[in-house]
Formats: sequence, C-alpha cells, structure tokens
Amino acid sequence: MGHPPLEFSDCYLDSPEFRETLKCYEVELERTSKFLKELIKDGNSVISAIRGYSVAVQKFSQTLSMFQFDVIGDSLTDDEINIAQSFQEFAGLLQEVETDRMMLVQNASDLLIKPLEKFRKEQIGVTKEKKKRFEKDSEKYYSQVDKHLSLSAKKKETQLQEADEILDKERVNFYESSVEYVYQIQQVQDRKKFDVVEPVLAFLHSVLTLNNLTVEMTRDFMPYKQELQLSLQNTRNNYESTREEMEELMKRMKHPSQIGKMHSFLPMEGYLYCQEKWALGVSWVKYYVKYHKEGRRLVMVPCEQKTTTKQGPTQLTLKSCIRRKTESIDKRFCFDVETNERNAPVTFQALSEGDRKLWMEAMDGKEPVSSFLFFSLIFTFVKTALKYPQNKTPQGLFFDHFYLRSLSEPLMTYSLHRDLMCAAKSDNLDFRLTEIHSLTYKLPEKNREMLEMLIKHLVNVCSHSEDNLMTPSNMAVIFGPTLLRAKEETVAAMLDIKFQNIVVEILIEDYKKIFSNMPDSSAPPIPPPRITPRKRQPITISKRPPRVFQALSHDHFQHTESNYQPLV
Repeated sequence: MGHPPLEFSDCYLDSPEFRETLKCYEVELERTSKFLKELIKDGNSVISAIRGYSVAVQKFSQTLSMFQFDVIGDSLTDDEINIAQSFQEFAGLLQEVETDRMMLVQNASDLLIKPLEKFRKEQIGVTKEKKKRFEKDSEKYYSQVDKHLSLSAKKKETQLQEADEILDKERVNFYESSVEYVYQIQQVQDRKKFDVVEPVLAFLHSVLTLNNLTVEMTRDFMPYKQELQLSLQNTRNNYESTREEMEELMKRMKHPSQIGKMHSFLPMEGYLYCQEKWALGVSWVKYYVKYHKEGRRLVMVPCEQKTTTKQGPTQLTLKSCIRRKTESIDKRFCFDVETNERNAPVTFQALSEGDRKLWMEAMDGKEPVSSFLFFSLIFTFVKTALKYPQNKTPQGLFFDHFYLRSLSEPLMTYSLHRDLMCAAKSDNLDFRLTEIHSLTYKLPEKNREMLEMLIKHLVNVCSHSEDNLMTPSNMAVIFGPTLLRAKEETVAAMLDIKFQNIVVEILIEDYKKIFSNMPDSSAPPIPPPRITPRKRQPITISKRPPRVFQALSHDHFQHTESNYQPLV
C-alpha cells in the first residue's frame, strides 16, 4: 500500500500526523535494508555455487578430452571417426560454455552485488545518517523550547533576547535537517524502483543466457527483459524530471536563514499589501515599501512583526511594473512587479486607485498586454516554427517547449488538470484513451488547435525514433510538464508528473483517433474511485504483444551513473 507524500511544509509544523507518516517511511526503509542484506548474502551464495558448478564441469570436460578411443585396424569409417572425436567435441563445447560462465562469475559482483551494496551504502546509509541528524536536532530544539518556556518573565531583557536568538537558531537547524531528511527518505523510496530491480534484471539475464538454456526459453525471455528495461528507463526519466522539480522546490523551501523570515520574501514610500503564495493557499501581507528610482531598488519592511522574531527589510531590483486587470484577480488596485531576484512577478495591492497610479508612475509602469494577444503571439510563433523541417532531429522541439512553457496557464489548462490526471491513473486502458479523447475537446478552441498542430509535429518526429531516439515515451518526458501543470507546486503535484507524461504519450500514440474524430457521446461512465491500491497488469515472459523499442546493447546493463544520460 502506498504512503502519502511528505510535504516539506509539514516539516515546519512537525505535527503528530507528520511524525506518524514519517515513521511509516522509516519502517519501509528498514525493511528494504534487511531485504537487500539478505539478497546480497543469497546472491553471493548463488555466485559461489555457480563457480563450484563451473569448476566441476570443466574437470568433467578435461576427463572427456583425455580419453582416446583405441584404434582397431588401420582405418575407420566416417561414423567411427565421428564417434572417436565425439568426446573431444563434447569437451570443446563444454569448455566454451564454461569459459563464458566463468566470465559471468567474474562479472557477477559488478552486475549484482556492487550495485546493491552501493545502494545500501550511498542511499540507505546516507538516509540513516540524515535521520540521526534529524533526531539529534529535534531533541535539541524541543529541549530548548522547554528551557525557553521555563524562563522567568522577570529576567533581564538582554537575557530574554539572547534566549530568543538561541531558540531561533535551534529552530532553523531543526527545520533544515527535517527538510533534508524528508527529501532523502522519499528519494530512496523512488530510486529503489530501478536501482534495486535493474541489477537483479541484469544478473538474471546473464544467468539465463549463459546457463545453456534452450533457444525457445531465451527467445521468450527477451521480450520480457526488453519490456522491463523500457519500464525501468521510463521510470528513471518522471524520477529525473520530478527530482529536478522537487529539488528546486526543496531549495525554495530551505532558502530563508530563519524560519521567521519565511513570510517576508516580498518587498516601495507608503503602505502596500503583497500577495504571498503558500502550499495551503494565498495570503496578503502588509509592508511599508520604498522605491529608489536610482538603482531601481525596492525596499520592503514588514509591518506585522511577530513578538519572537525581528524581520529585516527585503531588497529587490525592479525590472518592470505592469497594472493588473480587474478581471485577472479578485482584489482591486493591484499591479505586478518583475524583479531580477524573482522568477515570478510580485503582486502588490495599493490603498486606492490614485495610490496605484502614483506607484506605477514612479516605477515607469505599463498597461497590461492582453492575455489573448500574448497567447496569439505564442500561437503564431509555434505555428511558424512547426512549418520548418525538423522531423528528423529533435533540436527544434526545444524552441516549442520554451515558448509554450512561457504561457501563464498550461496549454491543457488548470481547469482540466485534475480530470486528466484521473484518466491517466485509471486501470482501464480503454477508459484512459476515451476520457483523454473527450477531455481534449473540452479545451478552448485555440488551445485545441495549437495542441493538435504540436502533437502532429511530435508524431512526425517520433516516426524517426530509430535515428533520433525520440520515442513517444521519451517525447512525453519533455512535453508532459509543459502541456500540463498543477496550479499549486507541492510534492504531491510533483509526483503526478509521470501521469502528465502518460497523457502526452497517449496523445502522440493515438493522434489520429483523438484529433480526426469527435469523442463518442455514448462513452462508458467514469469508473468509481479506487479503494484498494492500484494494480498494474503484470508483464510476462511469453504472449506479450509486439512493441517497437530501441535496440539495447550489453553496456546498458552496466549500472553506473556515468553511463546514464537523462533526457532534458
């Protein structure tokens, strides 16, 4: 049964529910560690047994080769010659097989044991070290809290301030170690899906191939091996995409040097309210803001100070100022400010319309460009870009990716995101296609037109996957987070990236059905939500449907980070 994702914001609250969820992760980590220890022990036993078996067979082949048939008479028939040479042929065949088998034994440690030991040491071991730091900092922080609360109010002000500073420092250390520990323990849960399975798969393939299996068994095993390798490669690619996204989210959550400064990121002469977005919603915080035209500096001083924390001013460098349209936000007198230090615009609310005009004049503010016009500009650019012959090389795709990513709302819209994710997670493959087909036609007309042009182009590029390696699954890894995106950035949303990729993969693989026909109005009803854990259809060695895949070399089994190059 799956565990709920651990949100970084929960580290700050450190609630009993958070601790209970974290405990579930720790139990699973320990179970995995014990399993790997036993697997490594049994793996070494198997390798020793194979080595002993190979030595015995080689001794057997040497005995065969030493025997010479006694020649009776001065000539032999062809049949007799064949019989007389049969033991040498047997010995040569066995020796050749056992030479390969001994190579397997020599490489088995690199294929199976070393990667598993590396995972235990570098992943589980590191996680346990971070757990120790987390527990140590947790104990120090709550001990300091108890000590802090027991201080008498009659103490000198300097003593009380010193105690406040010590507590703030311990809170920062505890929060930082908590965030790092949560990040690491979730990474181990994701990495083991391929870091543990892949070495076993590689070792199993070597054993089956070199253990004198029949051609039929080897042929049956190959589709299974390739199918599983393809799944491993796809999982490695949402992990690398979510991991990068999750790392950025973690850095943003860790950035403040003090926990109290989490609510003072945004920084002009007079009072302004600033919109601040958090994992659980949006708040408007009051600031006294100064704008220095020379140097284009914004200095923001928070007005709502906490008694235990003294927040300093925040400084930002102005790039541009744009008035917010009334219909684009539920507050009046708003304007957006772009800064060098921030990736996203900072939204301010002035005290009146006249006040807003003064701020905008001081900052050389401009009127907003119509979102429809901006979308039309992007639409025209992408439409023009797709006219050029890029079907055999993927470089031009990244221009489309870049410009589509700049839309304020993803092409497949926020309003349909939840329904698209539900469709991608369905057990029923037919329902997935039917529902995504139907949802595509709920997009605004301009969005659907641009989506159709883009997917048609991607289908064209994927048709040359033997040359450019751009299979539908690889293409989906690139465009999934671009065409679909959750409105709020949370760990749970990051974990859905792999399902966004599934939606794009279906759009590519079923392009003709989706864009050439209107959805069937008599489509089956939406299946009820799952109560039990999701069960995937198992892959088997035989009777697998044919599937196009990229040929893989033996080097693919070498499980080293240097040989792996993730898609970007």
